[in-house]
Amino acid sequence: MKKTNFDEYLEKQMKDPDFAARFKQAGDAWDVALQIVALREKVGLTQKELAKRLHTSQQQISRLESPSYEGHSLSMLRRVAQALKVNVRIVFEPVPSVSRVAESCAPYRTRPRKEKKGNNR
Repeated sequence: MKKTNFDEYLEKQMKDPDFAARFKQAGDAWDVALQIVALREKVGLTQKELAKRLHTSQQQISRLESPSYEGHSLSMLRRVAQALKVNVRIVFEPVPSVSRVAESCAPYRTRPRKEKKGNNR
């Protein structure tokens, strides 16, 4: 299968360690885009062929596969999933609590100072 412009772009960018690190932390929009690309390619469809199955444009498929696109609707994701013969699963997860490393509120010295004789402080 012929590589898309995005595939070629991504391949070049992933050679840059800084880009690769940011890419790994990019988040859900990236995950959705990359999953759609991978699934589409797995079944051997081009963007244009998938668009035809969904009765939409190739530009819309390109947008869905763009890592910067965050406008994925659940209804469109379901349509894409149906065309690619997969299921959509949405998971809500609790936000991990932020653990902060800080000094305790207790004073450094837990025993009172012994006063020296002859010292009237």
